[in-house]
Amino acid sequence: MTTTNRPMITSTVTPAITREVQRISQLRHDQLVAEVTQMAACWATEHGIDLAGNDGVSGVQAIAQAYRTRLVAQSQTSISHAAVSATLTYKGAGVDIDAGAALVERITPMAASTLRAEVLGDIGGFAALCKIPAGYTDPVLVSSTDGVGTKLKTALATGRHQTIGIDLVAMCVNDVLVTGAEPLFFLDYFATGALDVDVATSVVSGIALGCRVAGCSLIGGETAELPGLYHGHDYDLAGFCVGVVERAQIRPRTDLIPGDLVIGLPSSGLHANGYSLARKVILEVLGLALDTTLAELGGATIADELLRPTIIYTDAFTALRHAKLPWKAAAHITGGGLIENPPRIFADDKLAIELDTARWDMPPIMAMIHRAGVPIREMYRTFNMGLGMIFAVPADIAGACVTTLGPWGARIVGKIVPRAHGAPSRLIGPESTRT
Repeated sequence: MTTTNRPMITSTVTPAITREVQRISQLRHDQLVAEVTQMAACWATEHGIDLAGNDGVSGVQAIAQAYRTRLVAQSQTSISHAAVSATLTYKGAGVDIDAGAALVERITPMAASTLRAEVLGDIGGFAALCKIPAGYTDPVLVSSTDGVGTKLKTALATGRHQTIGIDLVAMCVNDVLVTGAEPLFFLDYFATGALDVDVATSVVSGIALGCRVAGCSLIGGETAELPGLYHGHDYDLAGFCVGVVERAQIRPRTDLIPGDLVIGLPSSGLHANGYSLARKVILEVLGLALDTTLAELGGATIADELLRPTIIYTDAFTALRHAKLPWKAAAHITGGGLIENPPRIFADDKLAIELDTARWDMPPIMAMIHRAGVPIREMYRTFNMGLGMIFAVPADIAGACVTTLGPWGARIVGKIVPRAHGAPSRLIGPESTRT
């Protein structure tokens, strides 16, 4: 061994010591043997040991064994580096490309089942193409994006993922419908910490079903595996819908007047809004388990109620269009409830909407949440309270509209009134006076 402060010593090295070094360290390379031998000589000189005697041999054994230990450590390090190298793949980092490919193979037939005639090309390109349907003279495209919020928590907790995709489509499509547009196509974004192909397939099956109900094509989407950003198999969803409307038919119209009547269509329940409050009340305040069955819910479990799919109202709007009934405006009752959503139909601050809470029923799940201590106004500004969609229509066609929308449970629930410096959304009736 050569160092900066030690001379190289070779005169006392004997053949016996050299053989012993060779045997113990199992080195075959001459240079390495010489290095260990010279190291032994240096060590012996420093410690006054006669390398020709037994003590010397014992000393060399210790030195050689130490050197061998170093070699083994180096070998293990090399093996460790090789093991690390074997994991330095996209899959080793948490992104399974093969699983993604398997998902695409399974969901492609689902997407194909939704395609409208206007869709061009096959599934799998970098982007999707869609023509404007025939018959439009001045078409305007309409877009919407949304998610399903913490309703996902119940799907994840129960392992029931088949209908959450319907909610995703509904939240986007219903927003497009209120503009007077017909939905054309839909795209989804599925993000997860670790892709479970079976779960993702169930989710997309619900999206495809929702698209068929809505009459729009599922023309694309993105599956993002984001290890470290999401926990385990937790996932989040986002949806994107594009529709088309004739410019002259865009809603809301600007000719709303006091005396126009408001028609409401029932919701199926919570739809996909207010779940953070609903879950806190039901699971924490009331202490109910997801598999609890309650008579007031018609024998449904808490999970059944929390996962009840959002209604997609495409057919209701189509029925009005086919009946040539000129509705003026519509509001999708989502986050913000019946306090914040209805006024979105107004172009200015001259009008207000007055809703009579005696004209429809509060769903049992919402009555239960209210009884647990949520103030009534907080209920009306958080949940749909039983109305998933409302229309403003001229008074003289209100009867015909209710008849046409009868299959969806339509009823007159209010009217348009002058605002007169009051609130833009007003509640009357016994429910509105509860505390």
